[in-house]
Amino acid sequence: MRDLVIKPVETRRERQQFLELPWNLYRRDSLWIPPLRQNQRELVGYRRHPFYDDADVQTFLAFVDGVPCGRIAAIDNRAHCRKYNDGVGFVGFFESIDDAAVADGLFQASWMWLSQRGLQIMRGPANPSLNYECGLLVEGFHSSPTFMMTYNPPYYARLWEQFGFAKVQDMFAFRGDTSMLSQLNKKLAFIVEESVRRFKLRIRPLSRSRFLADVAMFLDIYNKSLEGTWGFVPLSPSEAAHSGRALRHLLVPELTVIGEAEGREVGAVFGMLDYNPRIKRMDGRLFPLGFLQLWTNRRAIHRVRLISTNVLPEFQKWGLGLAMMGKMLPKAIAFGVTEAEFSWVLESNHLSRSTLEKGGAIRDKTYRMYDYSGTLEPRFKVS
Repeated sequence: MRDLVIKPVETRRERQQFLELPWNLYRRDSLWIPPLRQNQRELVGYRRHPFYDDADVQTFLAFVDGVPCGRIAAIDNRAHCRKYNDGVGFVGFFESIDDAAVADGLFQASWMWLSQRGLQIMRGPANPSLNYECGLLVEGFHSSPTFMMTYNPPYYARLWEQFGFAKVQDMFAFRGDTSMLSQLNKKLAFIVEESVRRFKLRIRPLSRSRFLADVAMFLDIYNKSLEGTWGFVPLSPSEAAHSGRALRHLLVPELTVIGEAEGREVGAVFGMLDYNPRIKRMDGRLFPLGFLQLWTNRRAIHRVRLISTNVLPEFQKWGLGLAMMGKMLPKAIAFGVTEAEFSWVLESNHLSRSTLEKGGAIRDKTYRMYDYSGTLEPRFKVS
């Protein structure tokens, strides 16, 4: 008879076990990409991160016969609750062996913790929110994820659904190559030309001399443009500043463009090189020399993740996003980019999905957000 224990993470050793568990679970999975270790410590709340200025987190570990075999984080995102008043709490950073009892115990512990805080719905995975990594991979297990996208074994969906989680939203990753925009149908090409003419659109690259100011401006557009998007909660000023400092070392000006109309910045396209193969080689360690592997000879990286195409609400639906991508394309090709992933795109974002499909992009992966709102009789003791 095995001994299954679910317990809150309390000690320094347990924190280390929580962080190291994925390396044990995925050691034979060639597609898995390790997280950046320092970044992971911050995102789970083990080191200061501005997300937790307005959120609380409790991490849990599952042990079978004393061996760590599962983990989860329960997250009370107060900014989300203030905006939506929907009683939603979150779970994230889930990992587990293929064992329903282990997964159920972790979900139960999270549900109890969230319920005690007055939350009635458990949503996830969010690591720790939709502004970071989120979604459970449910389709597209043939390749490794791109930078800052999630990955998990196929059996995870079964563990979530057996517990009682139900789909609330899907997010898609679309794959394309550099010939995509040149193959736009005539209707889309006309929209691009008309948007440039109508708004006298001026497009410029990210400024090296005003880098931090431009990144701050982009994050401001990001917050404003996504205001009506499902589940979106704006980055706080401290989160935006923190993200800006981190992006300074990762962004390539040639892969980011800013659109100006009527004398102000109205949109931005944000591309990020796919650093994941390098992160895998350095096993997630930036120090002492990992950062050199990450940043040296970046022109040898040929895949880019188009993380965000953001346009202020009053300028949306006029093709400005396509116009900005069209202007970025020659510079991306000159940099050496041959492939792009557009991720993620909400299932409910019909305009973006339709535009990508008409442009020739192929839906490559599906990530799912789940909700649980059922009642639960305790089946496992949380130590």
